[in-house]
Amino acid sequence: MDRERLRDLLHAIRDGELSPDEALGRIASPGFVETPDARVDTHRALRHGIPEVIFGSHKTPEQIVEIARTLRGSGQPVLATRVSADAAAVCLRELPEADYEEEARLLWLGPAEPEIQGRGTVAVVCAGTADLPVAREASGVARRFGNKVELLADVGVAGIHRLLASSELLRSARVVIAVAGMEGALPSVVGGLVDKPVIAVPTSVGYGAAFEGLAALLGMLTSCSSNVSVVNIDNGFGAAYNATLINRL
Repeated sequence: MDRERLRDLLHAIRDGELSPDEALGRIASPGFVETPDARVDTHRALRHGIPEVIFGSHKTPEQIVEIARTLRGSGQPVLATRVSADAAAVCLRELPEADYEEEARLLWLGPAEPEIQGRGTVAVVCAGTADLPVAREASGVARRFGNKVELLADVGVAGIHRLLASSELLRSARVVIAVAGMEGALPSVVGGLVDKPVIAVPTSVGYGAAFEGLAALLGMLTSCSSNVSVVNIDNGFGAAYNATLINRL
């Protein structure tokens, strides 16, 4: 059940095509489906506007397939994040209609081009090529959630002219996701250039003192740009989720 299906039921009642009792029977489910290893939330799209998403890491391919089939059975698209290439190979044998993006580690069952629901563009800005897996997770999730997305790669502060060359795109975006490792300076710079929300994503890229992303995380949390908010290390999904909610306002 999602908001569009609920709206269709209400219209059917209004138009006399469905009785209130019949409609009640369709929506009076507990809101989840019990499987051997999960309780799959089938009403999350109704509450949040975005269906449940499968976190693929630490799940077996069989568990991913089981949850995916349950979501598809409820009429929803399926997005699974952090799906390894080995797990994806098993999933694709069971779900041949699925699409897999290896670098982003995203498994998708749904329309090839989801309907655009966002009001503007989500720009994903990536500091270095090594940060691309997280940036591609963010851009892939945002696109599957119905956003127009632009990805700028390798525009970190070590060569700031590369970022400034795309100033027009940055300023025209409704939300910016800034992905960076090392010292994590990029979001502060981007935040100083635009009047839009900037969602910072620290990555675990960097030498020893980067502490697998902790240095970037702390730098972003102490940013002097007031329009910067921060998600967890390598959490491109969380950044895309929040950018989607902002872009729908």
